[in-house]
Amino acid sequence: MDLSRILSQVESDSEDETVRLLQQYNQENNCTFTFDQKEEEKRVKLCRSLLKVLGRPVSPLCLSTCLGTLRILSRDKRVLGPVATREGMAALARLAGLLPGEGAELTGAEPAEAGSVEVETGGAEPAGAELMGADPAEPKAQLEEERVAVEALKCLCNVVFNSPTAQQVSQDICLARGLCARLGASRAPGHEVCLFSLRLVFLLSALRTDARNSLRGELRALPLLTEVLQRTLDVRWAGPYQAATPEPQAPPLLPQAFERAVEALKALFNLTLSETSEEDGAHQLRLISALMRHLLLLKAQTDDKTEEAHSHAINLLSNMPGCCLDVLIDVPPRGGPEWGGKNMEAVQVLLDFMEKRIDKGTNYKEGLTPVLSLLTESCRHHREIRRYIKTQVLPPLKDVKNRPEVGSTVRNKLVRLMTHVDMGVKQSAAEFLFVLCKESVDSLLKYTGYGNAAGLLVARGLLAGGRGEGQYSEDEDSDTEEYKEAKPFINPITGHVEEPMPNPMEEMSEEQKEYEAQKLVNMFDKLSRHQLITPMGVKRDGTLAPLEKTIHQCNVESSSSDSD
Repeated sequence: MDLSRILSQVESDSEDETVRLLQQYNQENNCTFTFDQKEEEKRVKLCRSLLKVLGRPVSPLCLSTCLGTLRILSRDKRVLGPVATREGMAALARLAGLLPGEGAELTGAEPAEAGSVEVETGGAEPAGAELMGADPAEPKAQLEEERVAVEALKCLCNVVFNSPTAQQVSQDICLARGLCARLGASRAPGHEVCLFSLRLVFLLSALRTDARNSLRGELRALPLLTEVLQRTLDVRWAGPYQAATPEPQAPPLLPQAFERAVEALKALFNLTLSETSEEDGAHQLRLISALMRHLLLLKAQTDDKTEEAHSHAINLLSNMPGCCLDVLIDVPPRGGPEWGGKNMEAVQVLLDFMEKRIDKGTNYKEGLTPVLSLLTESCRHHREIRRYIKTQVLPPLKDVKNRPEVGSTVRNKLVRLMTHVDMGVKQSAAEFLFVLCKESVDSLLKYTGYGNAAGLLVARGLLAGGRGEGQYSEDEDSDTEEYKEAKPFINPITGHVEEPMPNPMEEMSEEQKEYEAQKLVNMFDKLSRHQLITPMGVKRDGTLAPLEKTIHQCNVESSSSDSD
């Protein structure tokens, strides 16, 4: 559609024709995200003209239509100059009901405090409103006003995401304060108003460190978002940090509630990234952990949506201190998985999620490492969780004929990850198995073999054996009869019993053996002199060092220990 025609019409006073042309433009470009650079200047002028219209006393339909056009234009980073100003951002914030002024008048709300308003949007009139003398046109007016607020919030999301200047202006006009007032209003806002308010909180907390600090500090957004999430999930408390467990036949989470929950989880993740402080208190973090347990047991409309919700819950739980994760299991058992009188339903969901992500075989770094890290910390801090998970992942060893990485068990899958090309994935999998083994090198080698565990042992300086620094109970694992019988024949490098291999030197004479040995020495010497390889040895502390240094250390220690 010709932008010149739209520009000339917007600059006129004919509201009806302006709305008609803009509606046509919006319909044609609703899914447009790439724009013609030749018309960039026209789009800049159109943004400027639309902001002028938003400042006039026009109808809600005209406002929402202009904002719809501005939302489409704000996808282009190059034309945001007129919008990413204090005046432009303030105009959008007022229409969104986040600053005193036009948005507050539209919704009839009174200012809650300086720089913010409580906005009443959405929601149907009570039954029988017409009998009480209410204006039948009022619900329609409310819907129009809410549409204006929603479109303004969408514009703000686009502009804040695409413009660093707008991000700074958002701080200057205290946009976060208005968002918190909106979300904390005594009457909950409508679905879309709440959804895009949460999304804007997420964007501000993700893109601006000062906004994140302000939200977490003076604006007290952490308990506010927790309350929003609690309402969204319709949580009922059965005890301290114990949400009433949903029944298996409970209906799935509704699509709108799912959308709001995801945005709240993303914002909460950003706000809990930094170190916890005394202001947050253990209570708030335990409350969040309890809500995450509840979410892990919920189902969404589809399996993919359920997995997405669980993924966000796991990311948020990964930010919680290990001491707060006890709320995952401090729930009375109800016939599901348990260990030592602790309810392991949520832990089993985490294990199933982990295996499902492993089986996908893609995006391990972002999709798998968070749940591995969470399970590792849970095992490190809570004995019951560790012992339960070990029964699922590292049951008593019976199969010693196959290599540890060969097979379809969870152990086989995790051992394969110990040699993954991605360093983060490899370390996460190895650390998880190491903690399950109570950081005992001998126990780890029993389940994985030396070859698979070498990377972790080198990184931890444990090539000489021993234990890590973690504190664990003294309970010992009992070996199966199959393992005891096969143990003397297990190759410690591969971790399984190998078929006897023919001795290649069996039929050689002593001269041939000496010749082959000297040939091998010469090959290593040549590679070493050309610095293609560096022979390494293990020092007393279990770390690797060049062979010359390790031999020198042994000689020094040997000479110092000799007595005359």
